[in-house]
Formats: sequence, C-alpha cells, structure tokens
Amino acid sequence: MKYKSVFDIIGPVMIGPSSSHTAGAARIGRVARSLFERQPKWVDVHLYGSFAETYKGHGTDVAIVGGILDFDTFDERIKSSLELAEQRGMKVQFHVEEAIPEHPNTARIRVGDNDGELELVGISIGGGKIEITELNGFQLKLSGHHPAILVVHNDRFGAIAKVSNVLAKYEINIGHMEVSRKEKGKLALMTIEVDQNIEEKILKEIEDLEGMEKVTRIVD
Repeated sequence: MKYKSVFDIIGPVMIGPSSSHTAGAARIGRVARSLFERQPKWVDVHLYGSFAETYKGHGTDVAIVGGILDFDTFDERIKSSLELAEQRGMKVQFHVEEAIPEHPNTARIRVGDNDGELELVGISIGGGKIEITELNGFQLKLSGHHPAILVVHNDRFGAIAKVSNVLAKYEINIGHMEVSRKEKGKLALMTIEVDQNIEEKILKEIEDLEGMEKVTRIVD
C-alpha cells in the first residue's frame, strides 16, 4: 500500500480515539450534511460490522452526528454533538445491524426534513479516509477528500461531454469521474472530483445545460 503523506499513516488531527471509527465517521457525517445542503430535522444512522460493535466506545455515534452538524474532525464540539443536536431540534436514531457488510466500518445515513431527504452509505477505510459508495440508490465512489460535483442528469447521449466541456472552458482538471445509473434511459448520477473548488457561476452554467436535473458541490 502506498502513502502520499505522513498523514495517511498517522491520521488527521481529530477528536477521539480512532482515526477509522471517529475521524472517518465524522467525515462521513459531514459529507451527508454537505450533500443535503442544510441541517436536517431528523437523522437515522444504521451501523454495520466494526462500527456496530464498538460505536459507543470509540465515539462513532458522536462523530457522525458532529459531522452532520458540520463540525470538522478536530472540533471540540464533537464530544457534545448528541446534546447539541437535541438542542437544535434534530432527532437522531441509531440502529445496530447484524448484516455483514463488504467493509467492516460501514454506515448508512438517512437525513431529512419537511422539504426532502437523502440517503448515503459511507465506509471508513483507515487513517481518517472515507469513501461514499452509495447515494440515493446510485452506486458511486466518492472520497470526500477533494472538491467534487455531483450531477443528476437524464441518461442521454452527450451529457458527459457537455459537463466536461464546461469544466474544460474554465481550465478545471478532473481527478476522478464516473457515472452511475439505476436504469437505462432514466436518471443517472455523474460524480466528478476536481483539483480546485468550483465557483457558483460554473455550477449554474452546468445546471442550465439541457438534461441536467441537479448539481451539488462538495468543497475541500
């Protein structure tokens, strides 16, 4: 296994005893918050594997909720995130699942309010690193460590080229890109990780393209 920096080995600056169970969990929660784009009214967290077995002792529960409250891994408020969530009117439920996941540190998070909901599956792969492997039923691979845009679009010829052309026009380099769809000819999800944060005007230009349904940004 290759490491790009010393932080891949010792993990990030963080609150809690475990980079996998605490820092990684906080980052999964924070990606959910970023994609939902606001504080939810309710949160359902389903824990699998090692997460399910040790989540209280390793602070996985407070870390996930802290992330959903938009706290970074080193934010001292993570320790009090359950109480803060209650104070802010956010109802949180945890569910321990017996099903054996593909990865031992797996969480399925559902968040929502009166205006909508979102569901994602995240795994903590060590050293504070994560991957989002599912979003609202779409399969994907999102690291959460780089700026990214997620584009829900109609599954039609030329959709990928249209988005790529906009990014090329603004000299934005694509680090990773993939497309997932549930059914041919219906909606698809384009996941694009890039090298720099994307300005709002570029998102709007992409969203205005024919066939685009929704564009969401994850900032670094």
